[in-house]
Amino acid sequence: MIDHLDHLVLTTSRREACVDFYTRVLGMQLETFVGGTPPVERQAFKFGHQKINLHVQGSEFEPKAHLPVPGALDLCFIAAIPLAQVIERLAAANWPIVEGPVLRTGATQKIRSVYVRDPDFNLIELSEPA
Repeated sequence: MIDHLDHLVLTTSRREACVDFYTRVLGMQLETFVGGTPPVERQAFKFGHQKINLHVQGSEFEPKAHLPVPGALDLCFIAAIPLAQVIERLAAANWPIVEGPVLRTGATQKIRSVYVRDPDFNLIELSEPA
């Protein structure tokens, strides 16, 4: 029944720091769009054929998760560049690696990963096929 993930929603308590991390550090594109009823201007991080819609804690859009809280996500992204270059980019951005590189089991194959935390302390896994 399900083919693929279209988007997910990230709740942040630190909008500017969140935008900086996902755009400057991870290289996603910030998109502004109009959505909802009534129509409201919103923002999302775009990458590939997916996006992460952004909610600011206390100003979430309806409908929303029952208990939207910052720091509750554990996300894994497959990088478009080799993991060595991901590590170099993180170092250049002065963004600390929590763990890795380590071997993990991904959705379709073995992956090599490093882990970082975003400004809301969500766990972000950055990976390449092993």
